[in-house]
Amino acid sequence: MSVHTTPQSGWGRAVEEFEKTVIAVLLGLMTMITFVNVVLRYGFNTGIIWGLEAVTFLFAWLVLFGISYAVKVTANLGVDAVLNALRPGPRRLLTLVSAAIFIAYACLLLKGAWDYWANFANLPQTTGRWFPTGFEEMKRTSFRGWYEVVDIPMPGWLRWIEPLMNDGEHYEKIPRFIPYFMLPFGMALLLFRVLQATWRLITGRVDSMIVSHEAEDAIEDVAHLNREN
Repeated sequence: MSVHTTPQSGWGRAVEEFEKTVIAVLLGLMTMITFVNVVLRYGFNTGIIWGLEAVTFLFAWLVLFGISYAVKVTANLGVDAVLNALRPGPRRLLTLVSAAIFIAYACLLLKGAWDYWANFANLPQTTGRWFPTGFEEMKRTSFRGWYEVVDIPMPGWLRWIEPLMNDGEHYEKIPRFIPYFMLPFGMALLLFRVLQATWRLITGRVDSMIVSHEAEDAIEDVAHLNREN
């Protein structure tokens, strides 16, 4: 089952509230834009041109941000039939092995996410086939900060980035490196949360990185409520 507990420190509680707020805001924006678009389409035969693209980006942000939060609160589903059949020693060993594989996988995701985002952010990609060994030498002619999204217009309060990323040229739509930034950010946060979870395993604070028997727990909670009523 989930082993998430309320953070004890002030900083921990602030981070917890920030993460929950970000997830709630993303969900709220997706719902609001979709609702307004439906009303405009069926009520006024019009719509927000950039609405679909904006919701697509917001959904991607929600997924990428939510992955690390799920690791933090131990909300990932998993199969523990084999682990439960083992003695405590081998079970702990296999759990630590799975944590090491998870760390390696998160590193691969972070490298891939950085290399993809850097392609649009005028930044060098990493060298190395699997894990980064450095940064590629990048010439100004390979800068791609001028790539724009399809529909979302460029807001005026972001015009200050044009001299930095586009040689002062005018953006009609927002540059792609802005919405794509969630890729490396989300993967870096995932790696951080996986390292935290692994440390909790090593120190014996938890015995698993997954939530198990979720259906049984839900039934038990409902049965408990029924007994009270």
